[in-house]
Amino acid sequence: MRIHFIAIGGSAMHNLALALHHKGYHITGSDDIIFEPSKGRLAAKGLLPETFGWDPEKINTGLDAVILGMHAKPDNPELLKAQELGVTIYSYPEFLYEQSKNKTRVVIGGSHGKTTITSMILHILKYHNKSVDFMVGAQLEGFERMVHLTEENDFIVLEGDEYLSSPIDRRPKFHLYKPNIALLSGIAWDHINVFPTYDNYVEQFRIFVDSIVKGGSITYNIEDDEVKKVVEASQNTIRKFPYTTPEYKVVDGQTLLETPEGPMPISIFGQHNLSNLAGAKWICQNMGVDEDDFYEAIATFSGASKRLEKIAETKSAVVYKDFAHSPSKVSATTNAVKEQYPDRKVLACLELHTYSSFNADFLKGYKGALDAADEAVVFYLPESVKIKKLKEVSPEQIMEAFERTDLKVFTKASEFKDFVFDQDYGNSVLLLMSSGNYGGLDLQAVKGLIEAK
Repeated sequence: MRIHFIAIGGSAMHNLALALHHKGYHITGSDDIIFEPSKGRLAAKGLLPETFGWDPEKINTGLDAVILGMHAKPDNPELLKAQELGVTIYSYPEFLYEQSKNKTRVVIGGSHGKTTITSMILHILKYHNKSVDFMVGAQLEGFERMVHLTEENDFIVLEGDEYLSSPIDRRPKFHLYKPNIALLSGIAWDHINVFPTYDNYVEQFRIFVDSIVKGGSITYNIEDDEVKKVVEASQNTIRKFPYTTPEYKVVDGQTLLETPEGPMPISIFGQHNLSNLAGAKWICQNMGVDEDDFYEAIATFSGASKRLEKIAETKSAVVYKDFAHSPSKVSATTNAVKEQYPDRKVLACLELHTYSSFNADFLKGYKGALDAADEAVVFYLPESVKIKKLKEVSPEQIMEAFERTDLKVFTKASEFKDFVFDQDYGNSVLLLMSSGNYGGLDLQAVKGLIEAK
């Protein structure tokens, strides 16, 4: 097949391009700019566009399909040419469904935890040499790509994102997969720029549950009240499997998971991650992995990239970075770190970076999110607010939203960097949370600073 990617440089898009190239398809692509690591990975396979920019001449009737990325605009000249010529146009999730119509589709959905749960499942299956197709939203240790597609594998495991499919398809991605086996981990209002009301956001998950094929199953976090309501109210003729956080304890900084064979040490920690583990266990059992084999494999799982990822550690200090940015994720991550290190000072630094986090109403949801930390910092760039064409946010608003009188708020990257590098990290944990890059903070330099102490 001959496939052209419009906006090939995105994280998801370039991984799909690499997967299809590996499968033997002829791949071309365009983008107005491509950053690392996408640039280098595409170049290594001969898929990097010779020049940046949009070229309608790349679109012709010899193409079997065009895959349209979210980065493109509805008036993209290549898209307009494809529409004019009648070339088949797919969004990213539409094409993944086309590739998996004859497979058993396992879809992991939820406002939080879906990348970690998908990563756990893939780790377990790989540990036991069970080959599956997959798409996951993070680069996993031991996996060459975030997307893998074959003709022969019976299962495909898909991370089910609720964000929009493409510039011309405003349906959430996970509405298009039609799962046979599904999981729903939690519902906490996110993407406020796309789903302006809470009920509008929750409705997307109702549609997801109803999209499960008849006779399929939903594994769901019964400890999340909204998830419980959505799943149990569904009239879809599917099997429903609730899960809860398993028993565990923390002893001398080590999390021990209670198993039928007794307490077992694991690398991940925090109630939210133990809940994720329980969901992954149910899904793996639905895919033919027995309980003993699950426990054996999960003991070797160290976590998904950017999800409570340890970047430095000494006898007296440790540094984690985490993708957490929404209120529920920030709260869960901060609580997890404090539970794991109750006798250390936890310094939690949150960068507000997303569209939602600068919305005055959404900001109120951060109340108490950093309370578990001994010291709390919020960093944001007023320039980011302007770029997103949002109403100005003041440090006073941030203080009021978090309801923490000792909260430190930084609005300049240089001042935030100086603060981080000026701290005494004896008997402490530094937790960095953001979906951005902390104003260009050099994490390798932070690692060097900690290890030099």
